[in-house]
Amino acid sequence: MKIHEKIIETILFICAAIATLSVLLITVFIFKEGLPVLKSYGVFNFIFGKTWSPTNEQFGALPMIMGSISVTLGALVIGVPMGIACAIFLAEIAPKSVVKIFKPAVELLAGIPSVVYGFFGLAVVVPIIRTNILPIIQKFNPDANTSGYSILGGAIILAVMILPTIVNISENAIKAVPFEYKQGSLALGASHFETITKVIIPAAKSGIITSIVLGMGRAVGETMAVILITGNMPKVPGSVLDSVATLTGTIAMEMGYAGPMHQRALFATGIILFVFIMMLNIIASTTLKRVGRG
Repeated sequence: MKIHEKIIETILFICAAIATLSVLLITVFIFKEGLPVLKSYGVFNFIFGKTWSPTNEQFGALPMIMGSISVTLGALVIGVPMGIACAIFLAEIAPKSVVKIFKPAVELLAGIPSVVYGFFGLAVVVPIIRTNILPIIQKFNPDANTSGYSILGGAIILAVMILPTIVNISENAIKAVPFEYKQGSLALGASHFETITKVIIPAAKSGIITSIVLGMGRAVGETMAVILITGNMPKVPGSVLDSVATLTGTIAMEMGYAGPMHQRALFATGIILFVFIMMLNIIASTTLKRVGRG
């Protein structure tokens, strides 16, 4: 038995080492290719520059940074309340017959390729924004205009794409709350709604926060759907109807025809994205530790 255990431990160690080494090699490669541009062009000039014109060797990444942040925040604003509400409904309210229908439908969303989401947004969401939402906005702001390729369109599609992550993890977190908590709350005279909002959700908040962070990571890293919907215009957005370019979308669109200097600038953009995601993970870990202590 000890020999078998040693073999299993060795295999697990090798798998963990390969995964860690892969991440390390990718990190070294990205920084090796991207750092020369950051050094020669200037870190602050690269991050806060507003002009992205590779043919003129102007590499201002601020438009893509703002585009990524705006689309991701929009997706979270739309998707998080919807996802948590759906998780509560499936875990605490819906009868089993309804759960058997709704849960597979939500899980099916995770299996749809991102390019299909992009085509759906291109064929449905973009025209709706252009023909239905724009006239409403123009009543309050006559100067507003959009082709439909916008932050709003990207946020709507990304919100749908992150739903399976948020719903499944949040539902599992809610179901993991000890049943005695619910029994005790109801025994003290609290209603079902009060028990959900004041007992179950606070007890499951670490899992819910985890689902939000993972959903955010999915939104930040999405490429194909965003390319098809946001318009890929490298400019700092002024409203949710503006077309934008994202960090991932810019890398995917331009890497195929980029020259040597342009390629290094795209790798530098990858460094910005890498640091951005690392900051998200650190913030999430810190938040979870505080929640656990609380």
